[in-house]
Formats: sequence, C-alpha cells, structure tokens
Amino acid sequence: MSISPPCPKGPPLNALRAFEAAARLGGFTPAADELCVTPGAISQHIKSLEDWAGAPLFERRSQGVSLTELGQSVATEFTTAFDAIGDAVRSLRTGAAQSTINIAALPSIAQLWLSPKLPAIRTALSGHSISVTALETPPNLTREMFDISIFFGAPTDHSTKNVPKSDVIYPVCSPEIAQRLKTLADLQHETWLYDALWADDWTLWINQTAPNQIAPRNGPRFSLYSIAIEEAKNGAGVLIGHEILIEPLLKSGALVAPFKPKAETGKSLILECAENTPTSNRLKQVVRMLKA
Repeated sequence: MSISPPCPKGPPLNALRAFEAAARLGGFTPAADELCVTPGAISQHIKSLEDWAGAPLFERRSQGVSLTELGQSVATEFTTAFDAIGDAVRSLRTGAAQSTINIAALPSIAQLWLSPKLPAIRTALSGHSISVTALETPPNLTREMFDISIFFGAPTDHSTKNVPKSDVIYPVCSPEIAQRLKTLADLQHETWLYDALWADDWTLWINQTAPNQIAPRNGPRFSLYSIAIEEAKNGAGVLIGHEILIEPLLKSGALVAPFKPKAETGKSLILECAENTPTSNRLKQVVRMLKA
C-alpha cells in the first residue's frame, strides 16, 4: 500500500505579506494602512511567521519596531518576490486583454476634479470602461491593480506623469458672506470651516499671507472636502479652498475668493501610471485628456 506522509508546511502567504510590508514601510501601522487591516492583525501575522521560523524578525520597543539582523537579511528578498508577483499578475491581465482602466484617487480629487472629466474620457475610450476607487493614501502601483493614481504630493523626478499644477490655497465663501469681508480682520467675525484631512490649511494660509494679523479660530470640521465645499456654498462659513478643486465653482460664481493673497502647500496634483499595463496605449490617451 502506498504511503503519503504529510509534507512540511510553509508559512501562510498573508504572514509573508505582512512581514514584507512592515519591513519595507518601517512599522506595523503603515503596513496595516497599505494592506487595509489593523495593526493588531499585522502583529499577529508576523508573530505566526516568527513562530514558524523559530526566530524573531522584529525587535519590539515602546516607540515602535525595528528589524532584527535576520529580518534585515531577508527583507529585500521578500520585496523582490512580491514585486515579481505583481508583475506576473499584470502579465496575466495583459494576456486576458482586460478592457477596464482602474483609477485610484483621493476622495476630494475623485469627486471634484476627476468626475467632471469622466464623460469625455468614456466617450473617447470606445470599448473600454473606467473604474474609480477613492482612497486616502496612494496605492502601490507595483502591487495593486490600479493603472493610474491621482493624489496631492511633493513632485519628484521619478513621477511618471505629473499634472503640472501646484496646490494653491486661499479662503472662499458664498457671495453673501464675501460682501461682508472688506478686510482680513473681518474674518474674525465669521465661522471658519475645516476639512479633517487638511486641518492645518487655515494656519498655513495665515502664516504665509497674514502673519500676526489674524488669529486662528475653531470651527466645524468635515471628513469629506466636498461636504465642506457644499457648506461654504450654502453660507455656513468660510473655507480654505484648494484652487485645483474649486476653479469651476469660482468661475460659476457659486464661490467667491474675497482676498487676493494665496499660499503654497508645497504639493502638486500628481498623476502616476503603472508600468506594463494591458491598456498602455489607452492610458496614454487618458493621461493626455486629464492633463488638458
């Protein structure tokens, strides 16, 4: 009779992925953000991998974690391996001739900047569909199956495509409120609206344009910038507008910029494309339309 003894098992793939992300990003929390799990889940995955290996891969400290000598020695190999998996999956998509272009964008960018451009793009891309996912942080285009990412960030030399528009900010409000704002001091009598993601916008604008002239005020906060803009349009208060996102509203008169001074955030609208995609020619067409 044949004998089929059980084979030794390797570690779970999720444990390997958690270790690689934590090693590459320098901690459990950023790894959790990238993999869309909790830091506790990352910790458990790595603990199971350490139990399997019989040796620690991270040193746990009160202020964070750091790789052990063993962890450092293998981290690069795992990063190379997962990058290779990403390339293989993209090759599979290419062979399958998928016709969907997947775009990841910051929610405010997706709603206010990208959405108005989609009808023209859909018309131009006959036979292709557009899928948009709103994310708080840029995806890893080497690993995740997104073709384009659109986020605010610091311009870098390695950006494959950069929409050349810097992020300029200044106060905006409804026409009714604008009539009351004759000087910067008048802002002290109005409600200041805040976006949760850009909570320092008011301070940044004041420091660059009116230092020591007005003092920051507390005000309502919104988790979605689009809601904050709607409230500004409705006359709920004054909001710091990001010019790239509010240009159409200024042109239509729905919002007014009562003061001329503007501030630079040091970021730009960055558009990046994944390499080796099955729709590379179409991507170039999309990029041209987005930059127009």
